Amino acid sequence: MDERTRRTDEELAPGARRLIPEPLVQPWVKAPPRSRWRIGIGVIVLVLLALGVYETARWVRTAPSPGGRFPQGALQTVGASTAVLGDVRVILNELGTVTPLATVTVQTQINGQLTEVAFTEGQLVKKGDFLAQIDPRPYEYLKEQYEGQLAHDQGLLAQAQMDQKRYQMLAQQNSIARQQSEDQVFIVQQYAGSVKQDQGLVDAQALNIAYCHIVSPITGRVGLRLVDPGNYVQTTNTTGLAVITQLQPISVIFTLPEDDLPEIMPLIVTAYDRANLRQLAVGKVLAIDSQIDTTTGTVKVRAQFDNENNTLFPNQFVNVRLLVKTLQNAVTVPTAAIQRGAPGAYVYVINADNTVSVRQVSTGPVDGNITAINSGLSAGERVVIDGTDRLRDGLKVTVAGENGPAAGPAAASGAASGKDQSSGQHSGRSHQPPPAGR
Repeated sequence: MDERTRRTDEELAPGARRLIPEPLVQPWVKAPPRSRWRIGIGVIVLVLLALGVYETARWVRTAPSPGGRFPQGALQTVGASTAVLGDVRVILNELGTVTPLATVTVQTQINGQLTEVAFTEGQLVKKGDFLAQIDPRPYEYLKEQYEGQLAHDQGLLAQAQMDQKRYQMLAQQNSIARQQSEDQVFIVQQYAGSVKQDQGLVDAQALNIAYCHIVSPITGRVGLRLVDPGNYVQTTNTTGLAVITQLQPISVIFTLPEDDLPEIMPLIVTAYDRANLRQLAVGKVLAIDSQIDTTTGTVKVRAQFDNENNTLFPNQFVNVRLLVKTLQNAVTVPTAAIQRGAPGAYVYVINADNTVSVRQVSTGPVDGNITAINSGLSAGERVVIDGTDRLRDGLKVTVAGENGPAAGPAAASGAASGKDQSSGQHSGRSHQPPPAGR
């Protein structure tokens, strides 16, 4: 209560009834927010109901006639092609990995300080090219020491050999004891052994000096540098100085089912990129693994490529195609004409009366957009390659690009030739054909 109400109550006589003024409701006060939400929801519901009634009425007006989607007697436009005799290549498609014929980790064969690195990362080097240098001075000094020891022992050997000749002459004259002459022979052999030992020590140090000059053992590409100049390298290091991978020639390893094994030697192998679109290189089968993997039923095959343009890179995934053989004079149709369903593979054949009929066929190898037909179709018959999803057995059709309905193989030979290459435009939908005579 405000101050005015309290003051009025205090002025009332004792025992009088207290009157509390009721709040006045003014007609211009706005409705609470909850009422506005209810009004908005009601409007939305009414709009949705009106849209539903409108769509229902429109659907009833445009409903299809009882004749169905394809009324009797309607002509359907299709694309057609003629089955012809041609050559079909039998190709095996597999996934392979580019594998170099040689990968070498360049290791030091001598202990010492690395003073120079002569290669750059990613450089193509040839066999014998200079790669790195290790400080050779400790081995040069040791070689000089062994050369001095060799010269000393060579002098002793020469002296012993000269004494041996003198003792032999004196022994023949009986001027000295025979034992002294015979002992001199063994002294000469001892000095000869010392000289040979010294020569071996000198040659070993010469080899160590040669090891200080590191060259490439193969021709290939150098990887990333693993050791920088100034480091002390040892023969016990496992990382090495660099890795060189041979690129020319190079190989691709892939697997084949064991059933295809008798047909692959020798074969031409073509490598395509990962998307199986661009041809990278052409090679031949080089070797087959010595045994079949029993867990997968496959065998590893190595194919070799010259790789002159370096299009193949180690550990690259490629698609491999092997040309096994070529079928001569086989009945062929565009692959788009082949449909799949419960009875198997079938095609829609265009008859002389401009109707189509379902024909079950036995398919053979697929060569690009062309499929060989083993049985069920003859050369010269026309098949549908576009619009098969709108067909049923016995439906009348017209071929796109022709003036009027289909008139037989002779009339369609010119129009169908342009369709032979358009199999990639087919929807590829596989469905079961309707029963014949429907």
